[in-house]
Amino acid sequence: MLSGLDWLALEAKYLDRACDFYETHLGLSAVSERDGEVVLDAGDTDLVLREPGRVPRGGVHTHYAFATPPERYDEWYDRLADSFDLTEFDFGGSKSLYFYDPDGNCVEIGGCGAGDDPITDVFEIVLEVEDLARAESLYTSLGFEATDRGDERKRVRLGGPVALELWEPHLGIADARGGLHVDMGFSADDPAVVAEAVEDRACAVEKVDGGVRVRDPDGHYLTARSSSE
Repeated sequence: MLSGLDWLALEAKYLDRACDFYETHLGLSAVSERDGEVVLDAGDTDLVLREPGRVPRGGVHTHYAFATPPERYDEWYDRLADSFDLTEFDFGGSKSLYFYDPDGNCVEIGGCGAGDDPITDVFEIVLEVEDLARAESLYTSLGFEATDRGDERKRVRLGGPVALELWEPHLGIADARGGLHVDMGFSADDPAVVAEAVEDRACAVEKVDGGVRVRDPDGHYLTARSSSE
């Protein structure tokens, strides 16, 4: 149903400061700029930095993860260790490091990417939700599948075109929090099918250029645009 993550939007209090952070420390380059937002190239995913204002807003204190090829992971640790108080976690098959951007978003870099680029894509996004079962029901109706659960039912991990972690309010690794009013964009074979799948449980479904935009009960936005556009 959803075939790929096109973008993730973050809210930036000061756009120049946020752009400088991602360009200087992560080597991301701006590909476009308009109406109080800058789009950065993060491999197969666009990272959108957006000033407060119009709806949908970018996510606030969002925890999300970039993928890097396993053989480049140590390069990132060496590059960032002098500038940040890094937290590192070993998942058994791969390692991730965690640090914060100027707007309080917890940035993860995980050694699970495929390809040669230093950053290949965004592979995980964490959403804060009020009702875990309700959120899981909505996103599984869009083709995501549960792959892991927390021991105290504070979280569930969903596999799909991007890994979605649904968290009831709590602190995770590196004291990360799930994002509020996160704005995500996906490619879809048929956006109309996306709309039909959630019309009875979403707060709003509206047509946008080339697709549909869904607002879930926790205030997160998911836009699905035709992959043929």
